[in-house]
Amino acid sequence: MSMPFYVSPEQLMKDRADFARKGIARGRSVVAVQYADGVLFVSENPSQALHKVSEIYDRIAFAAVGRYNEFENLRIAGVRLADMRGYAYDRRDVTGRGLANAYAQTLGTIFSSGGEKPYEVEIFVAEIGDSAADDQLYRLTYDGQVADEHGYAVMGGAADVVASHLAEHFVAGASLEDALRVAVAALGHSESDDRVIPAGDLEVAALDRTRTQPRKFLRLREARLAEVLGDRGTAPSDAGTDAGTGSDAVDANGGVGRHQGGVDDPSDPTDQVSGAVAPLEDPVSGEPAAEPPVAPPVAPPVAPPVAPPADPDQPRG
Repeated sequence: MSMPFYVSPEQLMKDRADFARKGIARGRSVVAVQYADGVLFVSENPSQALHKVSEIYDRIAFAAVGRYNEFENLRIAGVRLADMRGYAYDRRDVTGRGLANAYAQTLGTIFSSGGEKPYEVEIFVAEIGDSAADDQLYRLTYDGQVADEHGYAVMGGAADVVASHLAEHFVAGASLEDALRVAVAALGHSESDDRVIPAGDLEVAALDRTRTQPRKFLRLREARLAEVLGDRGTAPSDAGTDAGTGSDAVDANGGVGRHQGGVDDPSDPTDQVSGAVAPLEDPVSGEPAAEPPVAPPVAPPVAPPVAPPADPDQPRG
């Protein structure tokens, strides 16, 4: 009978950590920046269907880097946990700290287990409050460690190089446009040279506390990015340049930040307004939308008079 190969616990944990770090470093970086009205997420992601940044609940967002199938499972589990807790108790009981703790327990259990490989993921969980001082940003690593970040944070890819650029150019309390420019410049920064990332290769989303809707998650589309970042060497699409055919920023609930023609982005089914329900906000002014006009009632058609049935006892002529 052969003896099993022995590996010390220290060496086993080191090997698992190296394996997870190498897998995460192969992905593209994700930047989270706190600005005056919320938290901004920026990532280089050419795919229009596989999102790295998503909404979890009303004021909570999720961002990840690494293996897509693994962090997508974590995202779905977080959405289910938030919905169940909000339904069973109250929507105010769903917090970013509670979700971060749940993710930390899951990642820590998987990492310390010898039966399966560790998850090659890192996660951001962000929640915005009524003011900038109440905003929370948590970073979770592959082994379940939780860090409370302030100002900005970077994960995946060349995180050290991107973070060094942010440390030099980050300004607290900046506007959304200024924070976006700094984040995109940091993603394109490298030790050798700086490159320009086309607007079509960027995935940008934000938690914006100024939105009147309860759901604060907002996606910035290519037309809006091109407007903020300027000409980045790519020709804008017809849907983004022709007046009345495109939208600049569309959120996951059908709300529009800057709208040109009243048409939502057809590339994302979550951006469509379902049925005939009017939007909660006016697409131009951002004010609550007026109730749609009610058509006057239509009188039902009047049936022609019908003769009474004949009496069988009545004599006929």
